[in-house]
Amino acid sequence: MSVRCRLMTYNIAHGRGLSLYQGFVSPSKLRRNLKAIGNFVREAEVDILAMQEVDLDSHWNRRVNLLAVIQSVTGHPFGIIGINNRRTGPKVLAYGNGLLSKFPILKWENNPFGGAKLGEKGFLYAELKINGSIVPVVVLHLDFRSTERRIRQLSKLVDYIRALPPDPKRTPPIFCGDFNCGPRSAEDAVRQLDEALRKVGDYRIYPVSDPTFPSLWPRQKIDFIFTPSSFHVRFCEVPKIHMSDHRPVLMEFEIS
Repeated sequence: MSVRCRLMTYNIAHGRGLSLYQGFVSPSKLRRNLKAIGNFVREAEVDILAMQEVDLDSHWNRRVNLLAVIQSVTGHPFGIIGINNRRTGPKVLAYGNGLLSKFPILKWENNPFGGAKLGEKGFLYAELKINGSIVPVVVLHLDFRSTERRIRQLSKLVDYIRALPPDPKRTPPIFCGDFNCGPRSAEDAVRQLDEALRKVGDYRIYPVSDPTFPSLWPRQKIDFIFTPSSFHVRFCEVPKIHMSDHRPVLMEFEIS
């Protein structure tokens, strides 16, 4: 028996929409944009929503819990957020990657790449229970500044996955998120992850052609979903919406 599942990865840019900085956005406009994202996710019947740049408690968006607002609209019963940046004081910051799921989350762990209080990236690892299988989902956000830094971050992710104890019920992981680079360079993170995964199995990278950034006039493909070839991908698209500086990637697949 197979189960159909819809997965979306989306860098929501701290909920600021197309504004240059989230601190310029009023609380009412912030909530309207978050609710618009939630409505789109609900209408697209997304089962698993992977997000980057999600705030739990930050001064620049009035300490609004972005995950909670979106979840209140989508109705997903399970939600987690992994904090990669945490700063106390008058300008408090707490943000990272988030995951909403219609499937139970059996376990999860957050993995910041470093200890910076601003601009730190990381990955969230979660195991979902889908139709008797354990399906790992990795929500990833890599550095935008340098190839060298992205490769170091990717090495930490690969080492983490390799160290997982074996489990016959666990499928190969899904990897998704904002890679901050495209697939052209053999020396950058997308191609390097593809090469690492090919040593243990066959993976496919989506989207095939559509760019995702910037959302108004996208020219770069930097947001991706890596799926094991054992999953049957029914479709993958990049919806033309402008609720962030990124466009999301939406996929439907089947797990046997």
